[in-house]
Amino acid sequence: MSIRGPEALASLDEAMRDIRREEDEISKRLARSAERISKIREGEAELFRQLAQFRLDPAVQGELDVAISSAEAKARAQLKAHSKDLSAAEKAVAEQDAVVARLNAERAEALKQFEGHQAELKALAAKLGASIARDPAFAAKRDSATALTEVANQSMRKTEQAEADRDSKGKPYRDDPLFMYLWESGYGTSNYRANNLVRYLDGLVAGLVGFQKARANFAMLNEIPLRLREHAERQIAIAQAAEAEVDELETQAIDAAGGKPLREAMMAAQQRIDALDGQIVASEDARDAAAKTLASLSQGQNPAFEGALADLATALSREDIQTLLADARRTRTSQDDTIVAQIDDARARVREEEEETREQKERLKTLGARRRELEDIQWEFKKQRFDDPRSTFREDRLVGDLLNDFLRGGISAASYWDRWQRSQNWSAGTSDWGGGVGLPNNGRQRNDSPWPPGGGFTWPDSSIGGGSGNRSGGGFGGGLGGGRPSGGSGGGFSRPRTGSSGTRKTGGFKTGGGF
Repeated sequence: MSIRGPEALASLDEAMRDIRREEDEISKRLARSAERISKIREGEAELFRQLAQFRLDPAVQGELDVAISSAEAKARAQLKAHSKDLSAAEKAVAEQDAVVARLNAERAEALKQFEGHQAELKALAAKLGASIARDPAFAAKRDSATALTEVANQSMRKTEQAEADRDSKGKPYRDDPLFMYLWESGYGTSNYRANNLVRYLDGLVAGLVGFQKARANFAMLNEIPLRLREHAERQIAIAQAAEAEVDELETQAIDAAGGKPLREAMMAAQQRIDALDGQIVASEDARDAAAKTLASLSQGQNPAFEGALADLATALSREDIQTLLADARRTRTSQDDTIVAQIDDARARVREEEEETREQKERLKTLGARRRELEDIQWEFKKQRFDDPRSTFREDRLVGDLLNDFLRGGISAASYWDRWQRSQNWSAGTSDWGGGVGLPNNGRQRNDSPWPPGGGFTWPDSSIGGGSGNRSGGGFGGGLGGGRPSGGSGGGFSRPRTGSSGTRKTGGFKTGGGF
């Protein structure tokens, strides 16, 4: 069963809320644990006072009590200040959560508005399709654009083949250390610089490996793909210009039929969505900073608080106290035994709390990393315009089992994002009218297009700067060169972090009505 783009994004948003909710819960548990350890230590100190009353003379008792009481008072004061800082940090996180939730709700509403205008424009385009298609000027420009697109496709296929040849046929040269030594030193070219002795020796090596002939072949292998790529990119630019002319004719027809207000409303909705995405990034980063502060405080990583607890622990580990405890263990009295058992129980509870704290800290660290990865995926999702109402995904497991696998760490963020890209399709009638290059229909004729066959364009996957797989940058008019990020091959997500503007670098929503 397939899932639509808006619903898919909503599922990712829900997963994000779950992660943040668990982060908050763990932070609160850690904070409570730190407080419990402090109070257990205070109780342990009181038990040592009681033990001292039974076993030490008053003078020694007084000295011991002063040391323990001083550490206790300091710990108590710092715990109070620490609790205040924790409350402020929790409030800051809650406030940022509210901001992010509000912005996401506003974005969802803007997307609904966009979808409504899009449907109206598509209906208008369907009515105009037949008449515009009969226009000789439109037919001529469309046919010209189709032909230029095919030329660009062929040029890029030749480029990719030449690049593959360069990699495979060039391997024997690259694997030969003597040849590569001479090649990298520029031997046989005007760039070669060496003294007479080195020149003589290099000449012997060159004769040994047949360098002169091999150099020419290797240079050709490297040069041909560069020239072909330059040519292919020129052809792509020409085809882009031709497609823009077709787009302009379509726009004029839509505007003449009264569709300009709809088109402008769609553009306004798109701009609103883009602006909200930038605000969401900034708010998520602000929340991330607040969450880090909360996590640090909840783990007791406040220098003053840590120091106070350390002082109390040190006070309870003094040699005279340890001697007192050892003596109490050796002599069997009911009063000693009861206090010693209570001290042992207190220390056991501290160890349990510390062990649970270590586990919770690791979980919190994992959740933080997973949240940032999911933020990266959501950014790419929006950047590729996969939340367009006409975007669909064949694999509904992406918001089910596969999402759970990703959240548990069973699959990497790069692999999970690659599954999204591989599963994505555009519904029939989808085009890039109104912005963007290359129809994301992989060359198939659109079933409900109002235009006769031949109006669809498809660009090679690695049009500019390489890449592989189906070009997914077409999305909402993502633009050539704004295709798949390198997430499918090991990461490389493009989401801006703190300090950047958070705005997209690709085009806008597809506003076409099926052209």
